[in-house]
Amino acid sequence: MDKKAEFKEFAAKHPELVSFVKSGEMSWQKFYEIYDIYGEKEDAWRDYFKESSGSQGFTEKLKNIDMNSIQEHIKTAQKALSLVQELTSKSPTSATLAKGPSVPRPINKFFED
Repeated sequence: MDKKAEFKEFAAKHPELVSFVKSGEMSWQKFYEIYDIYGEKEDAWRDYFKESSGSQGFTEKLKNIDMNSIQEHIKTAQKALSLVQELTSKSPTSATLAKGPSVPRPINKFFED
């Protein structure tokens, strides 16, 4: 297999390289030159590969979550939902008190039509 085909397989294994090409930071030619010189050595690609998405990265993300702020956001959302529910619910007692008795208005004829 030739070097270009090997590089294509390497690039297919590492889709995060596409974001560097799309942003204009790197080109496929530059990536190929790095691959041609260093091959698949991790030291050469360290800047371009994301951190491992294994359990170690996941646990680090969990450690950085502030549970107090999440709890406060949930409380705020609950208050907003209860307010919306209160505003949209129609209770028959409050509706009739606000409107008052329903009496038709008399029709006045001023010009004897």
